[in-house]
Amino acid sequence: MIQKINSSQFLGHGPIKILYPGSAVSSTDTGIGSIGRIDHPEINSNTVIKMHPHINDEILSYFRTGEAEHSDSEGFVKVIGGKTLMLMKAGKSFFHEEKIMGQQQTMEGLQIFIRPGKKDLNPEVVFLELEDLHSENSWRIIGSPNPETEFQFSSQTWIYDMKLLKGSTSEIPQLPKNGLTALLYVFQGSVQVNSSIDLKKKECIVFKDEPVSIQASEDAELVLFFTDEQGEIFKGGMYSGNQM
Repeated sequence: MIQKINSSQFLGHGPIKILYPGSAVSSTDTGIGSIGRIDHPEINSNTVIKMHPHINDEILSYFRTGEAEHSDSEGFVKVIGGKTLMLMKAGKSFFHEEKIMGQQQTMEGLQIFIRPGKKDLNPEVVFLELEDLHSENSWRIIGSPNPETEFQFSSQTWIYDMKLLKGSTSEIPQLPKNGLTALLYVFQGSVQVNSSIDLKKKECIVFKDEPVSIQASEDAELVLFFTDEQGEIFKGGMYSGNQM
């Protein structure tokens, strides 16, 4: 069964829209497996998000436009955005701050809160330099539980992205393992799924054991999640945890 999540499910009235994907498909958990929360910020330049804590969250900063200077309690200071992605593995305690740079360009992207496999892991910050801003018409893996990927989650979580050009079609990539639940998120543009489900920016579908074909109605930037809902996770993270 394919379940659609509309943009009306987002919370927040400011520049950061917050999606608890589980709230749209469940009455017991605000997340879906290890996918705890997805933020879609559109923040004006010269904005400072002051130093704040995270506890037991694994946060992927996936900003497509604009730049921010990141600083944290582990001593890292680095400009992120565009081809520079960041994974913050908060563990027991972690603090960070972002200063949105530039004069005119809005910083837009996703902050993805993944539930860790266990409570109170050691904090770690990892940066990924992409060769290209977009992967056109081909799925690109961003992170997984496997050490072969530079972004390694402690839970059974896989994240891919792709820019599907107008008129092009794509299938879901081969599952890393059987029995996974998938979430397909439209970051920009619009697509049609299985010739019947229209998805536009800030909309997504959740599905499991379903054939899925995607056609781009216009150029579309897509983010695809896989999670093993039977895998070990800690649901008490500060932002990723179950909020019910």
